[in-house]
Amino acid sequence: MAKRDYYDVLGVAKNADADTIKKAYRKKALEHHPDRNPGNKGAEDKFKEAAEAYEILSDADKKARYDRYGHAGVDPNMGGGFRGGGQGGMTMEDIFSQFGDIFGGGGGGGSPFDEFFRGQRGGGGGGRPQGQRGSNLRIKVKLTLEEIATGVNKKIKVNKQVNCQTCGGSGAKDKSSVQTCGTCRGSGYVRQVRSTFLGQMQTTTTCPTCQGSGETITANCPTCKGDGRTYAEETIDINIPAGVSEGMQLSLGGKGNAGAKGGPSGDLLINIEEITHEHLLRDGLNIIYDLHVNFVDATLGTSIEVPTIEGPVKIKVPEGTQAGKIFRLKGKGLPSVQSYEKGDQLIQVNVWTPKKLTDEERKILENLRSSPNFTPAPDKGERGFFDKMKDYFSS
Repeated sequence: MAKRDYYDVLGVAKNADADTIKKAYRKKALEHHPDRNPGNKGAEDKFKEAAEAYEILSDADKKARYDRYGHAGVDPNMGGGFRGGGQGGMTMEDIFSQFGDIFGGGGGGGSPFDEFFRGQRGGGGGGRPQGQRGSNLRIKVKLTLEEIATGVNKKIKVNKQVNCQTCGGSGAKDKSSVQTCGTCRGSGYVRQVRSTFLGQMQTTTTCPTCQGSGETITANCPTCKGDGRTYAEETIDINIPAGVSEGMQLSLGGKGNAGAKGGPSGDLLINIEEITHEHLLRDGLNIIYDLHVNFVDATLGTSIEVPTIEGPVKIKVPEGTQAGKIFRLKGKGLPSVQSYEKGDQLIQVNVWTPKKLTDEERKILENLRSSPNFTPAPDKGERGFFDKMKDYFSS
């Protein structure tokens, strides 16, 4: 079944600002929350659908890709292994992790909303919480047009938090320095009955003593001082798909900082920067090249070599070529990152007018000045430069 438009899911206009999107999501989440609709599969699906829509529309980069390409622009199966948004990559844990921000918790003491929703994360799955998720890392990767055209593998060295090699990430000095938490008796959870806007409700929250690990440490690891993580340099392989552009952000799941107390690692966020080409200019999927020819070559015609992102090629400049003429090299542009479309290379002819002349050159041109063939006589049907460019970019 086709996915619904994310703006329709949240009931907001396409030009809605971040605050409006957040309020709309909060309303939908409360309406369809599983605890308000026990056993209602339809409500659960709408709850997940709203979370998916918010994940995309609350992120400026994902929202921009969605606005341009639709669902394909944020499909986790597109983009050379990079994880995009979408329900396919989300769990209920991911969804509930959004609520601290949406309902005003933010981390410290938190609001009743944050406490309530945070308490639902372990209610149905059993087992112990996985600890705190690691933070995301951001890096910049500079690419040439040639690399963008074909896609490229980059090996990047990143200084990041990793699990401590001495204690294996536990934060304890040794095995005897770990004991079962006396507050939650090793479960990682504590249960409370409290009044909420939904009425009396039993909530299951992460144990405040052990932060969900089920264990307490009596003596810290001397290497990581009890954190369970240290800093180290790691070389990461990044497969960047063809067709990316300046400002695009890619996400490599699980390659960010290590999580605390067994929590999952954060993501590595890769921001793309383009290296300016010496001769070629990018315009979307098309490549622009300014070709300068002298007056004689434009008049008599010639064969000339021009650069492309695939290497130099020869083109024919016909006899009588006018300044502003645009030649198209079909398929010599850049590929689209989200489709099989490929741009062209557009070559704009600039006729070079000499700035200095010898006496002999000047005499030759003076003799030609009054020649009938040197009197400007443009064809009535010939279109101007801007009309030509409009035709090329709309075709």
